[in-house]
Parts: sequence; C-alpha cells; structure tokens
Amino acid sequence: MTGQDPAVVRIDTSKPHPARMYDWFLGGKDNYPVDEEMARQLLALEPRGRDMARVNRAFMHRATHWLGDTGIRQYLDIGTGIPTEPNLHQIAQRAAPDSRVVYCDNDPIVLAHAEALLRSTPEGATEYIQADARDPGTILEAAGKVLDFSRPVALSMLALLHFVDDEDGAYDLVERLVARLAPGSYLVLSHTTGDFDPEKAVQARAMYSARGLTLRLRSREEFARFFAGLELVGPGVSLTADWHPELGEAVAVTGDDPIPGYAGVARVG
Repeated sequence: MTGQDPAVVRIDTSKPHPARMYDWFLGGKDNYPVDEEMARQLLALEPRGRDMARVNRAFMHRATHWLGDTGIRQYLDIGTGIPTEPNLHQIAQRAAPDSRVVYCDNDPIVLAHAEALLRSTPEGATEYIQADARDPGTILEAAGKVLDFSRPVALSMLALLHFVDDEDGAYDLVERLVARLAPGSYLVLSHTTGDFDPEKAVQARAMYSARGLTLRLRSREEFARFFAGLELVGPGVSLTADWHPELGEAVAVTGDDPIPGYAGVARVG
C-alpha cells in the first residue's frame, strides 16, 4: 500500500468531505456530523441526492461487468471513495480472478479502510494509493508498480471530476492520465450536471464554495470534452442511468425526471 500508515491517519472533521458525504448518501456509517449536516442541506436542495449516489454506484457495477466481458484485466480507479460492497475489485475478480486493481483517493478515512480494498484473489492483485487526483504523475508512478501500462488498463474516475475546476486543470489531468494508457485501454467517467436545473446548480456550487469545496457541474458538451480523441462505445455519452441498464438490476428512483448525471466509456487508440 502506498501512502500513510493507517495507524497514524489524521482525519479532518472540521469541514465536510465529498467521499464521506457520498458514504452517507449510500447509507454508510463512515462519516461525521459535519458531512451529514451538509448532505442534509443538499437533500433540501435536491431531494434525490441518495438516488444520484445509488445510480452512480450502479453504473460502476455495470461498467466493470462490461469491461471484464471485453477482456480488461487491469483497473485504475481514481477517487474510489469509502469501500461499499461489492467494490470494483470484487466485481472484476469474480469475472476474472487474475484481474489487477489499483485504487486511489485523497481522503484519509479511505486509507483507514484500505484493508477492505486490498482483499484480492490469490491470482490477482489490489493496491491502494493515497494521492490527490490533481497529481497524475504521483498516481501513475505508484500504479506502475502494480499495473503493466504496456497492456490495456481501464481508468475510471467516477463522480470525481465535478470536484475539479477548470482552473485546476481538470481536462489536462485526464489527458495526462490517458496519454499513459496503451491502445485497447478504456476511460470510464461519470459526472453530475446542472443541465436540468441551472438555478439549483448555482445554489449547490455556492454551498460548496462556502465550505471551501469545489463543485463544477458541467454540461453534456463540457463532459463530452473529456473523451476528446477517444472512441466512445455505445450508447456514447448518456444519462448515467441509461448506460447499458440491461447489465444490472434496475435502481428505483423518486419521480420520473432524469437523474442529473452523465456517464460514458471510451476506448483508447
């Protein structure tokens, strides 16, 4: 495992963290009052916050199944969040026990739970990197000790890039990561959007900003830019819930309006 010793992890509970709020939305217990407070405020603004988290999680399950069926045996998951079973490595290694998975996150609470992320099959491997998504050089160097970048890798950044602003180089960091991938690799992304209610999007961004956090709810066109130069697989950029729903169980959501998020998978080279 790359990063701090879990025994000396220092978790900042003075302000909310997206990974811990996501855990709360999914019904987890690895969060703090500050996370729950902001999550409830977000629910007051968007009552389907829990649905959004569950729909995104279901997309990860379906995409991993699809990648395994396509023959992918290596995965780099950046912004993995707090482990919630089944996690990516469990799905990948059920399909192919020799799959190798590297997780990366910058929240120390994820490091504290890294043991759960490292329960690999004997044939495969799992590793955890404590690093910031905005430092692709560090991530690639550490991941290269487990993954063979001369062979295809699935790079996933799920519900992550809306926490990286354009001014922080969101497009550049994706480009740098993809540049390291061999032909036959895949880029897997999901992203919350403000397309369906711009007024709520402005309010949500203000809530995050007031707590020193970034929220950049991109449009469909802005999200599609992350796949520039790559070959999108069908159905292309779609609503998160609409990406190959036949590959998983249906997620019950509140109301008939679209869950405001996009997803896509694209082939490299």
